[in-house]
Parts: sequence; C-alpha cells; structure tokens
Amino acid sequence: MAEFKHLVVAKFKEGVVVEEILKGMEKLVSEIAAVKSFEWGQDIESPEMLRQGFTHAFLMTFSSKEDFTAYQSHPNHIEFSATLTATIEKVVVLDFPSVLVKATA
Repeated sequence: MAEFKHLVVAKFKEGVVVEEILKGMEKLVSEIAAVKSFEWGQDIESPEMLRQGFTHAFLMTFSSKEDFTAYQSHPNHIEFSATLTATIEKVVVLDFPSVLVKATA
C-alpha cells in the first residue's frame, strides 16, 4: 500500500512569528502517532514570479490514507488548524497517495 502525503504550501500574514507556528507544528506531530514523518522548509531560491508569494512548505507522511484520516479528525489537529488558519494569507493543500520513483540509497 502506498504512503499517503499531506502537503501544505503557505504564505503567512505580515507580522506572523513563523518560528512559533513551527514549534506548534512540531509539538502537534510529536503528539499524534499516525504521523509517520514531518518535514518543512522555507523557500530561498525560487524567483518571485514562480513562488507567487508562498514562502513555506510542510510535508507530512502517513503509512496509509486511514492514518491521514485519523490525523485529520484528531482533536489536537482540529485545535491547531484553527490557530494556523488565522496566520495564513494564502495556502495550497494537496493530499495524495505517493508514487515512489527513486528511493534514497
């Protein structure tokens, strides 16, 4: 069965302390066993016309779509989502079964 990915690409509102949001995300994923892995990054290379104002990407991996569904309905996720939503100016969210083409050695 393919892993399931949850990708969020965000542009935060002016004045948001992103480090506080990141701490909250790290705490959230450590509390929910369904999250297999979590990684994030801040864009430092893309030209603005391609980036379209988005600055951060967050990627969660789940063993299955069922684990993702459990994460989505977890009370800690629901609570954190309300906080996160208030800080975001623009967002793109993609949820998908992953297709692995090349694994790391």
